[in-house]
Amino acid sequence: MSSKLGLNVLRLSLGIVILIEAVIFVLPSAAHDFARTLMPGFVRLVVGFGEILGCVLLFIPGTVVRGAWLLLAVFVMAILLHLLHGLYGIGNLVIYAAAAFAIAVGKSS
Repeated sequence: MSSKLGLNVLRLSLGIVILIEAVIFVLPSAAHDFARTLMPGFVRLVVGFGEILGCVLLFIPGTVVRGAWLLLAVFVMAILLHLLHGLYGIGNLVIYAAAAFAIAVGKSS
């Protein structure tokens, strides 16, 4: 087994999980839950579509590194927004950010 295989499994699993969660996040049914954060609704759409774009780039072999960096940027932004609003349940976001970072660094070398 090689590290290349490990990065590919991480890339595909991160892409699939985040794509599913992002699509659910941008659906109109998620707007009600997001409204409790008191943030403007466009923030939900920017984060959600940023994640979707990052996942699509992650699935295309020539754009994997760009997609991973985009996802990392979106996750860091989401972590900061959570913390600024007093929402400290960011464990999943930290793991996702670490996975995106590992993919970006591992694929670019």
